[in-house]
This record gives sequence, structure tokens and C-alpha cells, in this order.
Amino acid sequence: MQRSLFPLPRKGERTTMPRLVIISDTHGPHRSLTLPDGDILIHAGDITEHGTLAAVQAFDECLGQFPHTYKIVIAGNHDFCFEDESAEAQSLLTNATYLQDQAIEIMGVKFFGSPWTPEFFNWAFMRPRGEEMRTVWEQVPADTDVLISHGPPKGIFDLTYAGENAGCDELLAAVREIMPKFHIFGHIHEGRGVKRGKDTTFLNASSVSPDYRQIYPPYVVEVD
Repeated sequence: MQRSLFPLPRKGERTTMPRLVIISDTHGPHRSLTLPDGDILIHAGDITEHGTLAAVQAFDECLGQFPHTYKIVIAGNHDFCFEDESAEAQSLLTNATYLQDQAIEIMGVKFFGSPWTPEFFNWAFMRPRGEEMRTVWEQVPADTDVLISHGPPKGIFDLTYAGENAGCDELLAAVREIMPKFHIFGHIHEGRGVKRGKDTTFLNASSVSPDYRQIYPPYVVEVD
């Protein structure tokens, strides 16, 4: 399924290399963000701190002031309203394309976004490890260029301060099979970083530190 709020180029058309501006885990104080210009702004989830509709509306107002032509947003485990009050939450997001297990093509680049992470405690968008997570990643099209998930794959920027690799095994298997050009995620604040592999570049784009201080700038990449 494809969904967009913006007029898009014809399928497969690309006039330039799209410039992606990437953030994640902002948790609310969006007016303090300093974002460079680019073609496509991507937020990889945890828009809010407590998952309220009011926080989504405030986020959308900030999105409307950002200069990027296209904006893609997925939810994260803090964004309860996108799971519990999905229609209303999505209706408030008027300045971006929201992806929930959905694909979209922009400027000739194919994106897929999903909020699900392996189950821990009682957060939003969680499923048990194993088959239920596998069914999520089986939905990713084989020709995806940029995969956006809230959580990391197992063993890549997923190490918590407690010494646990919190990433998803099934997501790692899907990335190895699909080989997207970029895999963008957040969720594990202490795991922020970039890893350039043979086929895929991994980016944990968390904007905040483990104690929720907004200290990291966006990542900026071009998709060739």
C-alpha cells in the first residue's frame, strides 16, 4: 500500500540524488531542532514522550515550518496514540506522510516504514520475538531502497547500557535478504551511529542521549 500527502514525480523518475535529513527519538521538544535543508525529512519514531494526541498536533505544527519538500514519519514505542487512536492520530499529521507497514516511492527512491519492535514491558507497537515479528518484515518489498524501522536489527547499534542486544533477529534476516541501500532506525538512544556495510548503510539516528537530552544533530545522506 502506498500513501502520500504530496504530489510525487512519475514512478521511477529521478532528476537528482535525493538528500535525506534523518532524525529519530525526539520525544517532544521539536521547536528546538535545527535541521539542515534537504529533499526528504525522515523521522524514525518516538515523536512523543507520552503518546498524546496533543503532542502529535504540536509536532505537526513544527513539521509545517520545516523547509523539506517531503516528510516521512513512523511511530515508535512511546507513540501510543498511533496504536490506540490510530485514525485520529494519523488525521492530525497533515504535514507528513505516515507509514505503518507501508511503502512509498519519492523521487525514484522506494521507502518502507514500520513501527514494530520486539516485546518488552508494556509499550506501544510491540510483538513477541519470532514468528510474529517475522510476519512484519515479510511485508517489506524486495526492491526497497530505504527501510525505516523504529528498532534496530540484532547486533547493530542495539546494545543497551544494561549490556543487552535489544535488536530484532527477524529484522536482521530481512535486511540481509532485501539489502536496502539504507536501514534507518532509532529506539536505542545509546546505540546512535553509522555503519557502512557492503550492501546496506545502517543509521541509528536517535536525536537524544539515554537521559533524553537533545544533543545530536540529524544525519544527512544522499541516495544514489
